[in-house]
Amino acid sequence: MGASQSREGLDLSDSSDYEDEEDEDQYDDAQDDGDRHQPKPPQTSSGTETLDELDSKLKALKLKYPITQNPNFANAVKLYLHVGGNTPKAKWVVSDKLTSYKFVGSKIRARVSTDLQLKMFGDQRRVDFVWNGVWALKLFGDEEYRNFVTEFQDCLFENVYGLRPTEENKVKVYGKDFLGWVKPEAADDSMWEDADDGVWKSPAKTPLRESQDLLEEFEEAATGGGIQSLALGALDNSFLVNDSGVQVVKNFSHGIHGKGVYVKFDNLGHKGSSSAGKMTPKKALLMRGETNMMLMSPLKEGKPRSTGLHQLDIETGKVVTEWKFEKDGTDITMRDITSDAKGSQLDPSESTFLGLDDNRLCQWDMRDKKGIVQNIASSNSPVLNWTQGHQFSRGTNFQCFATAGDGSIVVGSLDGKIRLYSKTSMRQAKTAFPGLGLPITHVDVTYDGKWVLGTTDAYLILICSLFTDKDGKTKTGFSGRMGNKIPAPRLLKLTPVDSHMAGTDNKFQRGQFSWVTENGKQERHLVATVGKFSVIWNFQQVKNSAHECYRNQQGLKSCYCYKIVLKDESIVDSQFMHDRFAISDSPDAPLVVATPMKVSSFSMSGSKR
Repeated sequence: MGASQSREGLDLSDSSDYEDEEDEDQYDDAQDDGDRHQPKPPQTSSGTETLDELDSKLKALKLKYPITQNPNFANAVKLYLHVGGNTPKAKWVVSDKLTSYKFVGSKIRARVSTDLQLKMFGDQRRVDFVWNGVWALKLFGDEEYRNFVTEFQDCLFENVYGLRPTEENKVKVYGKDFLGWVKPEAADDSMWEDADDGVWKSPAKTPLRESQDLLEEFEEAATGGGIQSLALGALDNSFLVNDSGVQVVKNFSHGIHGKGVYVKFDNLGHKGSSSAGKMTPKKALLMRGETNMMLMSPLKEGKPRSTGLHQLDIETGKVVTEWKFEKDGTDITMRDITSDAKGSQLDPSESTFLGLDDNRLCQWDMRDKKGIVQNIASSNSPVLNWTQGHQFSRGTNFQCFATAGDGSIVVGSLDGKIRLYSKTSMRQAKTAFPGLGLPITHVDVTYDGKWVLGTTDAYLILICSLFTDKDGKTKTGFSGRMGNKIPAPRLLKLTPVDSHMAGTDNKFQRGQFSWVTENGKQERHLVATVGKFSVIWNFQQVKNSAHECYRNQQGLKSCYCYKIVLKDESIVDSQFMHDRFAISDSPDAPLVVATPMKVSSFSMSGSKR
């Protein structure tokens, strides 16, 4: 099911202005229709209590005095309030026909930050933002609009980095190679277009939100409930991991649903060992042709690190080994694990995987050095072998990582940096993209390594990793230093209205590409969860520089064209099934959406199959 179309994008042109008496009636009607939870409109920013009272009395008389369209006081704006959410009754009402703004503020005292989810409408000289409701400011002239946007961006830079927004400080923060991230209008966008092979390229003009909703094909309750994570398989089965076990489900071209098989953890087979922590798995990694699953549990609730993991044999339904993380005879922790390469879970001989901690990036090997296979019956847990990697000095603050098809590694950090490592060296990043002010909580990369997706609480960052070396060859930032012609990233955001409707838990989580494991195939969509929303972008549309979202924007290009799946509880994860489950009349594989108690499958074709 898709979200209904809101009136967030309606033109706030002067021709649609109401007379004063109509403004007041409209606002009163909106409150009477159940919108009393919306914040009260702010008072004029220049008045005292006495002037406010006088203004109220004048409005009560409903005098039809004209309001000049060219006010002669500084920073004049018209203020609107959005009411009705995403319902058919949604509308913009005039809150104040003539007020002013100040970046030190007195009425709407909202800190300049990404939390405002500010969206620009350059053609309307308008900005929308979220602050205890959704507001719109209408500027009265092009110059005034540009001044507002420039000052907002300068204030945002200062609040994020604690530095004045001078050219010198911007170079200090971003480095000379990344000045295109500060001044996107001067950045070289050619790589975005060169990477576009023209297949199913989206048109330049597209609707704000595609009218065709996603079709929900199948929904069922999860056995045991309390789903913690999804482990989608590319072969016959996928897996729902919860507090007490793993539910095995069957893969179909229309989604996933249950086979009736449930593997319960049952004390893990022996007593006294706790090297892998309490068995409440937060991470599941398929291995060895999808016949085994590595389960990693946090040592403490709410803490991501673990000192080991459990190996589940899916065919027998038993935990066969409890592994321990150790280096040079000392127990260490890991906060995340992932496959050596995207799709390597399909390799039946696979015995290695990657690990990440705050200041560690390494590869683990499950083969015992002495050739002796240890099992869970042993008195001590077997130790994983650290085969390669690096323990960095303090300060890297790694948070998440992912691998491309060739084993290249992308790592996201607390400071917002995204680092690219080649498959042959974990010691030094080939490329390090600067942070935009927010921590990276999740990363993904396309199979070919050309595109990197970073997740922050407020938006997704899509980065093109392609560059041309001194010999004129096109490479990715995983294989060499990208130089000084680095394309500016693009941001994927929710509109202020949708961000507000997502509720208090409106943080982006787990942004990822659709799933391919074959050279020459291109991912088609990107998906992320935001509270009760699963949000889907058309990948080709986001890459298209002529896309209408990017017109009249200042700063980094932001895309607001997406589809929404709305569930009745917070979503645990949203993932696309493997490309092999896309059938001929629909080139898109189904989307799987999991909440704690249910799992749903959605067709991207919009029609029954």
